[in-house]
Amino acid sequence: MHHHRILFDKYHPGYFGKVGMRYFHKLRNKFYCPAVNVERLWSTVPADKAAEAGADKAPQIDVTQFGYFKVLGKGMLPPKPIVVKAKLVSKVAEKKIKAAGGAVVLTA
Repeated sequence: MHHHRILFDKYHPGYFGKVGMRYFHKLRNKFYCPAVNVERLWSTVPADKAAEAGADKAPQIDVTQFGYFKVLGKGMLPPKPIVVKAKLVSKVAEKKIKAAGGAVVLTA
């Protein structure tokens, strides 16, 4: 009879949640989370936009448009305000962006 239980465990309410989630995270972190470092953010801004980025106008970068999901804090960020839109932003990256006078916008 035991072997019967195992067969049906698949349909047990908690089953998919546990196994599915664990697997999903493993997968997602490996493949679905391309990240960009703060030092590379300005290189994604078109030159004309970067030039007109005065004190009053911070260019907005939506990193998801470049296929990035996450912004990481590696490297130096020039002390120019910049608005960064991303799904995920590391604590260090957020600190650096705000220190430069910029802002972080999280997208769902």
